Amino acid sequence: MSKKIFWIIGIIAVCIIGIILLTDAGQETAVAEIDYENQPFMGDENAPVEIIEFGDYKCPHCGEFNSSVMPFIKEEFIDTGKAKLYFMNYAFIAVDSTTSALYAETVYQELGNEVFWEFHDQLFANQTTAEGQENFMDEEFLTAILSEVASKEEVEKVVQAFSENQGQESLDKDMEMANNLGVNSTPAIFIGGKKFEGTTMDDFAEKVEEAANGQ
Repeated sequence: MSKKIFWIIGIIAVCIIGIILLTDAGQETAVAEIDYENQPFMGDENAPVEIIEFGDYKCPHCGEFNSSVMPFIKEEFIDTGKAKLYFMNYAFIAVDSTTSALYAETVYQELGNEVFWEFHDQLFANQTTAEGQENFMDEEFLTAILSEVASKEEVEKVVQAFSENQGQESLDKDMEMANNLGVNSTPAIFIGGKKFEGTTMDDFAEKVEEAANGQ
């Protein structure tokens, strides 16, 4: 138990800066109308609570969130059927924020939910592959990452769809939603339609419980 508590404290310390950026001091938390249709999600489709991460594939806080905090969220809330988690794009850091978001949207459309999450995790895992280089998440880089989790035929299918800009409408939907919700940093978390403004995993668990109870 003590090791688990230590681990949780550690991941909170790593991500506290990113989570603090989610808060707008004094702003009243309200339930937002969110369109979850045709969005990649993790967990049981019938889980009672929707969690959203708005992220940018170039964001180092998002990369740390994915590697350090997501395993705990998955274990405690996703795998137990308490919640399902959606990833939506807020691509704002650089040109290749948009490129990677469009590519990921295309992967989801062409290859489905399971391959999307494998690509998503690999993309964050390789986030610092060319650290210091501007706009390194180009089509060649993204295709190489996809090749690690998809067959040659599947990769060719995605490359063709990407060349036809098939992901643009989905990305536009994410960006419009993020802007309407007042998202201005990443990772930005919403639980049951409410912006998460806590700073600890206890706060997170409390908000999931409240959402499950319709509060």
